[in-house]
Amino acid sequence: MEYDEFKKIVTENGQGHLVKLYERLDDAKRKKLLDQVSRIDFNKIDYLYSLTKEKKEFNNVNIKPIDACDANNLSDEEKARLRAIGIEAIQQGKLAVVMMAGGQGTRLGHSGPKGTFDFGLESHKSIFEVFADKFKDAEKEFGVIVPWYIMTSRENVRDTITFFLEHNYFDYEDGIRTFFSQNELPMLDENGKLIISEDGLVKEAANGHGGVFDALVSNMVLDQLKSMGIEWIFTCGVDNVLAKLVDPLLLGYAIDNNYKATSVSCIKDYPEEKVGVLCYKDDKPSVVEYTELTDDLKYAKKESGELLFSESHIMMNLFSTSVIEDISKKELPYHVAHKKCDIIDEEGNVIKPDKPNAYKFETFIFDAFERLPKLGVLRYKREECFAPIKNAEGADSPETARKLYKAYYNL
Repeated sequence: MEYDEFKKIVTENGQGHLVKLYERLDDAKRKKLLDQVSRIDFNKIDYLYSLTKEKKEFNNVNIKPIDACDANNLSDEEKARLRAIGIEAIQQGKLAVVMMAGGQGTRLGHSGPKGTFDFGLESHKSIFEVFADKFKDAEKEFGVIVPWYIMTSRENVRDTITFFLEHNYFDYEDGIRTFFSQNELPMLDENGKLIISEDGLVKEAANGHGGVFDALVSNMVLDQLKSMGIEWIFTCGVDNVLAKLVDPLLLGYAIDNNYKATSVSCIKDYPEEKVGVLCYKDDKPSVVEYTELTDDLKYAKKESGELLFSESHIMMNLFSTSVIEDISKKELPYHVAHKKCDIIDEEGNVIKPDKPNAYKFETFIFDAFERLPKLGVLRYKREECFAPIKNAEGADSPETARKLYKAYYNL
């Protein structure tokens, strides 16, 4: 893009402050800004900003609980049968794992990618290393190398790759197939203006965990997986150190029931727990966020005394490659997050706000469930599968995750 075209486009789209920005930059930064602007879809920017004015209505949605298969209630014979189906698929090379690892560990007081965080084991293993151990254990158990794909962000891709190089890929180099970055979207201020970050460019943010679908396609990862004969992709977040990465029971359950997607759940600890809940919305499989549940639904119970809406969505999902391809053909809905964000004003001054001043736009992986004819749900006990590291202290902290991890592995 040449300067004259740049000036015309930003001015016509109400982003004339970028012209002043351009004038303050050196030649290298000017080139980067022109490249950035050439990739921005300003019609989409207008649409995204319009979402900030919409009030999300939830009153007319019909929500019903979803059925789950409790893995701990299966007979030993049934478990063995389903595991055998899953093991066969794993040994035939039909499974790959995609880990969503685009976040930084800033909430934990950590300066690098969250996967590089040492959460306090005596071994001082990072989150990435404990996952590498799981893959190596699976290799020993099943006799195959399960491909491990790591989705990063533009912000942390270099540091993530450097970390793996420094640690010799944790002796799983043949299994780590590629690092790929998810797509990003510009952030907007409360007047719909593109925000300028401290590096002098348009501030962008990763497009949420729902971005895994288009990232798999745009980075040609899905094509690679299909060429390798992969039929199933397990996706999970990097912050759950008890995630079952290579789970023959989950795979066998999905194959046996002809589910094109299956979600792992665990029971909510208490009604107010801040987790999304698997359910049906207007007869479609979905997730209702904790902020959306009315008190009547939040505290409703079954005759057994169990919460009626109790199946926590814990970011562990198994998808067939065919359904991922279908999902990626149409954008998922965008969600608006109102955030505090340091910005550069038109005069080049750094503004550090004391309240939310910026909008970030994200897609959520569970919105894809509504496009499925049916969704399998396999329930495990929390202590078997869910030890997230989200907060520096308190609930879902390194301390709670470490305790659960050590108990599960008898450390």
